[in-house]
Amino acid sequence: MAEQLNLSNLKPASPSKGRKRVGRGMGSGKGRYAGRGIKGQKARSGSHKMRAGFEGGQTPIYMRLGKQRGPYSKDAMPIGPHRTIMAAVNVRDLERFDAGAEVTPQLLAEAGLIRNARTDVKILGQGELSKKLAVSAHAFSATAREKIESAGGSATALKEPKVKRRRKKSGQPAPAAAAPEAEIAEEAETAEKAETPEGEE
Repeated sequence: MAEQLNLSNLKPASPSKGRKRVGRGMGSGKGRYAGRGIKGQKARSGSHKMRAGFEGGQTPIYMRLGKQRGPYSKDAMPIGPHRTIMAAVNVRDLERFDAGAEVTPQLLAEAGLIRNARTDVKILGQGELSKKLAVSAHAFSATAREKIESAGGSATALKEPKVKRRRKKSGQPAPAAAAPEAEIAEEAETAEKAETPEGEE
């Protein structure tokens, strides 16, 4: 029968190990430098509480890398309020609709081709299309538009395509045109010289 538990026989399940007392003489095994070595950063107090990413005082890697990359840059999609999600649908997926049907984002959502009609839809040109369809989407690739129109259908863009601005070449500025007053004064001076004889100057 197991002994009844009381304060006289209470003890931990596993024996506890005492803490190693450092700096208590050479015979203790942790004397002289107390396990910290000789000098250096790790021999100082607070050296084992450095923050994550600390590189000893030098410029850390997250500051050395370029700032143009990251989830909030212009080419990071779809994070950030300046980006939108675009759902892609190929022309081969439009074959399931009947000829002469009017394909809209709502119809694509009902058919399960896109998740919902709240996201923008772009029609891509992978595959073939043999039916005449009136397709309305937010954007079309050039190949998709060509295949839809060659099958006798129509492609209607719900959003105007963005026009890319051309960068101006950085060169020397064009010479400024002379002021009209300066031109008139210069012409009058030339005429006066022409009328004056050479000996009268």
